[in-house]
Amino acid sequence: MSYTGRWSKRGEWLEMTPGKALMNQPDRNEATAKWLLETVGMPEKLYRKLHHEQGIQWRGDRLRLVLFPYRDYGIEPRWQELHVLFEDDFCLVVNKPAGMAVHPDSESTEITLNHVVAAYYEAAGLDTAVRHIHRLDKDTTGPVLYAKNEFAQLKLDEAMREKKVVRIYAAIVEGRVSSDLKRIDLPIGKDRYHASRRRVSLTGQAAITHILSSEVYPKASLLQVRLETGRTHQIRVHLSHMGHPILGDTLYGGSAVFPRQALHGERLLFDHPLTGERLEVQAPWPTDMIILRERIIEAADC
Repeated sequence: MSYTGRWSKRGEWLEMTPGKALMNQPDRNEATAKWLLETVGMPEKLYRKLHHEQGIQWRGDRLRLVLFPYRDYGIEPRWQELHVLFEDDFCLVVNKPAGMAVHPDSESTEITLNHVVAAYYEAAGLDTAVRHIHRLDKDTTGPVLYAKNEFAQLKLDEAMREKKVVRIYAAIVEGRVSSDLKRIDLPIGKDRYHASRRRVSLTGQAAITHILSSEVYPKASLLQVRLETGRTHQIRVHLSHMGHPILGDTLYGGSAVFPRQALHGERLLFDHPLTGERLEVQAPWPTDMIILRERIIEAADC
């Protein structure tokens, strides 16, 4: 379900041109409702809200929807340089640096990615809530997807639940990973002995990790990994359990040869919430991981 015609943002309104086939219907209101729900894929919850608040209007051949109403950021804007990988009126993808959490917890006063995104919105004159669709661990780098309105949030949240948002990572791990290791299907639960750790547990939640490719060196391997599920610390837990902890990931048994876990989100693939276009966003490797990989290759050649 998607909209392939022309659209534009006009203040708080989205303007679309559905075409004569919809305009010429005997009951245009009923036809509009069916078209929004079945063709555009508007969540019924949002449709009912817009209908109740008179946020659906026709102006000539243009259908207007209040998809961009004023909303508070929901978090204090705090300025810091932001690396934007993709942006339009519905989505924002930014490259998260190492050492920064996506959102604040109840105790920390540190600046988070959500604070920085709020400041970015403020500088752009955009009044909308900061809505992250997924997270990365504090010391993991890579792309984080944000929805810039409620329509996009509902659609992208649904896509996450249906596993249509694909996240591909690069991980540098200890040891020589066997070419036979292609899929790790092991449930993950909390570690009763360590509050911040997770572990493979028969009573945990289902978790599946795919190994797409590998470069194997004498003492380390570079893996390309895809998440099928998104459990906390999933890649870190699974690889550690298989005897290949991520370099620098001391929480899960990795050696401290790197100041953080050597894990980077390389690519993010998702369908645009309005047009349905399949988007692929790539995040360049951080300098520290590039240097680490070069060191491993040089050591292998010695």
